[in-house]
Amino acid sequence: MTGRGTGRGARHGIRRGARRAAPEPARHPAGNQARHQARHPARNAARGARRRARGLVALTAAATLLALGGCDATEEPADGAGRASATDPGSPGTSTDSPRATGGPGATELPGLPTPEAAGDMLAGLDVAQPRPMTGYSRDRFPHWTSEEGCTVRERVLLRDGRDVTAGEDCAPVSGRWHSPYDGADFTDPGDLDIDHVVPLANAWRSGADEWTDEQREAFANDLDHPQLLAVSARSNREKGDQSPDEWLPPRAEFGCTYALAWTAVKDAYGLSVTAAEREALATLLDTCP
Repeated sequence: MTGRGTGRGARHGIRRGARRAAPEPARHPAGNQARHQARHPARNAARGARRRARGLVALTAAATLLALGGCDATEEPADGAGRASATDPGSPGTSTDSPRATGGPGATELPGLPTPEAAGDMLAGLDVAQPRPMTGYSRDRFPHWTSEEGCTVRERVLLRDGRDVTAGEDCAPVSGRWHSPYDGADFTDPGDLDIDHVVPLANAWRSGADEWTDEQREAFANDLDHPQLLAVSARSNREKGDQSPDEWLPPRAEFGCTYALAWTAVKDAYGLSVTAAEREALATLLDTCP
């Protein structure tokens, strides 16, 4: 059963409309290229792969020029300047004879994070519905941590979110510094971290992903272009489980705004529904954004 609520003001007003049956809703004009692309995660994943491959070539060429010029590698700036774009993390590359050091954008610099105003508009456009049944759900229906250019998605997120990360030839981080934005915990062992799906796989299933193709579910589970994947402490990730923002929020209150921005953006990008309580919690969090 689908429910509708009244608006929370211009910023979080709720539009009326029929619930979408697939992650490519008809309510957006076909000419809106950016939104059209967001509604086709599998196609975007392929395009993203090509972009990251080109990024790897450029990165390798730059490293070769530095080596020929006899330049010493410099430490990444603390603010992450000079690293791969947040909206296209790119391929982390490999090393042929020694580990390599990388920087990371920091946990709050997630790819595709909207402004509070844009997130308010996104929230207003989400369908409000009761959770769908979990019939047929399995994490195996969302193949995750796929590999590309020798690096798994988990490894890419650890490289992106860490500081002073050193990875071996197999791309797996062996040392570095990570800060869990959910609870503020700090780590130096990558094995102590989980990669969280901001919108959990089970929540996505209840919100419409049960009607997706396997290809679409795989793209969702490995999405590096939207603010969907985040390195966090294993404890906070397991406390969260598959709960929505009306049921669980990061213990570190300062991250509440960013969490709401990320959750809303992912639900909007994939045409997933929200419950009335979930929408209310997101609207409250967005109101705390500066």
